Amino acid sequence: MILDAFNLQGKVALVTGCDTGLGQGMALGLAEAGCDIIGVGRKTPHDTAEKVVALGRRFSAIQADLSQPSVIPGVVEQAIEQQGRIDILVNNAGTIRRQDALTFSEQDWDDVMNLNIKSLFFLSQAVAKQFIRQNDGGKIINIASMLSFQGGIRVPSYTASKSAVLGVTRLLANEWAQYRINVNAIAPGYMATNNTQQLREDEVRNKEILDRIPAGRWGMPEDLQGAVVFLASGASDYVNGYTIAVDGGWLAR
Repeated sequence: MILDAFNLQGKVALVTGCDTGLGQGMALGLAEAGCDIIGVGRKTPHDTAEKVVALGRRFSAIQADLSQPSVIPGVVEQAIEQQGRIDILVNNAGTIRRQDALTFSEQDWDDVMNLNIKSLFFLSQAVAKQFIRQNDGGKIINIASMLSFQGGIRVPSYTASKSAVLGVTRLLANEWAQYRINVNAIAPGYMATNNTQQLREDEVRNKEILDRIPAGRWGMPEDLQGAVVFLASGASDYVNGYTIAVDGGWLAR
């Protein structure tokens, strides 16, 4: 039965930045499909933990500042100690800084690039090595953006980092498919999260954005659940290096 290919029973997913928003939504979708969850972030995601446990799944928390790549070996080591293996990695942790390109600071550039692409790459590398040790393949799901495809305004380092996510996803898929590791990405459209609160509170910008989205609404965290379960499951075993837009039709306009 095809639905069996989407069953994640017995799998362990490491999800970064899952305390709220999109990360929480994806973690809950994976848990509903059968996954146990390891959440990684600067603070313990108590709300997510409670919701995952309520679904009958295990939840482990690892507190770490992923903007510092030096923590990554310890994160993977703790994950294995806590749940024995990793089958799925969701690189969701990210940040954004808004400022005109003419006045954008080096610090804001580095803060965004370090978390959004540098740590994403090195965490993927560390987890891929664990997948190879387990000799059972694995799934890596990166979180890209509409700005992986478009330039945007007033977010130069975010645009650079998310464009890099799309490219690195392709490169890693090319190199690691031989190990039965699938690397793909999801590009959320305009989603109702903390990152977009400023835009949604700006009456003019909010209307401009909604007028362009064919679906006529901002996306919600649960809108990503189908895509993340698909890319985490056996149903996507022949999908490599692709970035799926979940955008209400934004890119089609």
